Amino acid sequence: MTDLTRTGEPRTVVHVVRHGEVHNPDKILYGRLPDFHLSELGRRMADRVAEHLAGHDVALVVASPLERAQETARPTADAFGLPVLTDSRLIEAGNHFEGRRFGHGAGSLARPANWWLVRNPFTPSWGEPYRRIAARMEEAVDAARLQAPGREIVLVSHQLPVWTLRCHLEGRPLWHDPRRRQCDLASVTSLHYVGDRLESLRYTAPAASLLAPADDDQVGA
Repeated sequence: MTDLTRTGEPRTVVHVVRHGEVHNPDKILYGRLPDFHLSELGRRMADRVAEHLAGHDVALVVASPLERAQETARPTADAFGLPVLTDSRLIEAGNHFEGRRFGHGAGSLARPANWWLVRNPFTPSWGEPYRRIAARMEEAVDAARLQAPGREIVLVSHQLPVWTLRCHLEGRPLWHDPRRRQCDLASVTSLHYVGDRLESLRYTAPAASLLAPADDDQVGA
């Protein structure tokens, strides 16, 4: 049922979900690479998202084209009898270190040839610009709102795109310390709109009880 305000403006909620844990035993930055699927724990996290949204008025489920996002979206879509639609604007951020181990020690940052890539954290110089990520994510949200005004929508994406979108909507700087992102695995950032105006933003982590302290430290999430 379409939710309208007294002025006739639709109240629309867009739940922007980060996918669950990925099977990545080699700890590489998988980025946009294919064939990275949810782990067994990740599938349980996806189920938790569906349970969290049970009883809501979900009318549309859309995911990034990457397998981990599609698999996270599936339990919610099944619970509401909906297909999982795909929007490439929800995809993981592009990254020049994709397919490599990242960090110190044996990682990519140990090689002087790679230091040029990390010269500017504000853009960032090693991947897709934050402004571009924010723009495409907001376009995906707006397109979804047009399809189901006055209803609830689930969009499944990835940690950096979700956090960049949130910073943009809240008017924060887009550059940030990745360790300070409030965007756990299988978390839900809910955007509450009245008409085209963002009224409020709420964050929940339905799979928090499944997370060990180090579980959120995934690469290319």
